[in-house]
Amino acid sequence: MPALTRQDCLALDAADPLAGLRDRFDLPEGVIYLDGNSLGALPKGVAERVEQVVRAEWGRDLIRSWNTADWYGAPGRVGAKLAPLLGARPGEVTITDTISVNLYKLLVAAVRMRPGRTRILCEAGNFPSDNHIVDSVARQFGLEVVAVPAGEIAAAVDGTVAVATLSHVNYRSALMQDMGAVTEAIHRAGALAVWDLAHSSGAVRLDLDGTGADFAVGCGYKYLNGGPGAPSHIFVAERHQAAFDQPLTGWFAHAAPFRFDPGFARADGIRAALCSTPQMLSLIALEAALEAFAGVDMGALEAKGRALGDLLIRFHDERLARFGTAVASPRAAARRGSHVSIALDGGFPVMARLIERGIIGDFRAPDILRFGFAPLYLCFADIYDAAEALEAILAAGDWRDAPVATGAVT
Repeated sequence: MPALTRQDCLALDAADPLAGLRDRFDLPEGVIYLDGNSLGALPKGVAERVEQVVRAEWGRDLIRSWNTADWYGAPGRVGAKLAPLLGARPGEVTITDTISVNLYKLLVAAVRMRPGRTRILCEAGNFPSDNHIVDSVARQFGLEVVAVPAGEIAAAVDGTVAVATLSHVNYRSALMQDMGAVTEAIHRAGALAVWDLAHSSGAVRLDLDGTGADFAVGCGYKYLNGGPGAPSHIFVAERHQAAFDQPLTGWFAHAAPFRFDPGFARADGIRAALCSTPQMLSLIALEAALEAFAGVDMGALEAKGRALGDLLIRFHDERLARFGTAVASPRAAARRGSHVSIALDGGFPVMARLIERGIIGDFRAPDILRFGFAPLYLCFADIYDAAEALEAILAAGDWRDAPVATGAVT
């Protein structure tokens, strides 16, 4: 196969049916943004919508906007707008809180639905915050935590397990699980499945209902582009909603919150997953950001993300591997989410120098250069230009003399 050229990438861009979606974003000049898997770019119209909320709905209409602008109904309304991107029904998704808070709710509810079982199964190497929450729930209920590699979850679950939880796409490697097969195996053992969609929502095609998922939690500020600190989303399958008994019984989960009854009466349906007053500015920003997905086929979006990843891997093999790097993500696109990790000992200053050049990825200790591909706004030439800059930095070699660091560069 002839070596990859920039002209090859421009040809791919010319043939890309999703290329026009880039115009839906305000992207800074001179920047190639490969960190949308940490914080998405700004979609056009979001700033204006938030300004409207601040100046008109809050500034002018004040508390009346809970009714006149339907702030009260916003968590469910935005959840219904997001649901098709997740392969879920509108009444199964709502927007609230953070991933960690929502994961706690789901795990407690799942444990309560499986009384008498003694273990929680989780993914070794998952995002640490997830497993911190697992440990906390286990202490609360006196359960044993069993951590196994993601690929072994299905085989490890048995009749002692109340709930198994793992990420659909791993935050480091981008390894993507077969949600249907893993969920089926968990169900055969009588357990429940909780999926973390932090690196899936808005990047890959999901079918929560079709794969039989019980519960899921996802992120609003990564591929969904909802802005820093955007609220999380939570999925509760319709078949579980009547039995869903989550522990954070705040007033927005009450059946009649404005009656101010001293006792708690749980709301019906997905509203029971809420807790307290929603953060309205960030919630409305997320709602506006979802307009960037209007008319987008998630299968086509996923295919483009995989193609962008394949392109970086090809460039790596042709021109980067000679510097001692290694692809730390699955090479098979069907097993990979929408980012590619490249392992490099002492690579922290390499990412710092890329960022100085306006090529923004991130670094995950101890040795991962991570490049995220947001298919809505990235083009194939971006990947080529970023990889060529990476090659130049590696070839210069002076990065090896930089002070050793172990944190995260973003």
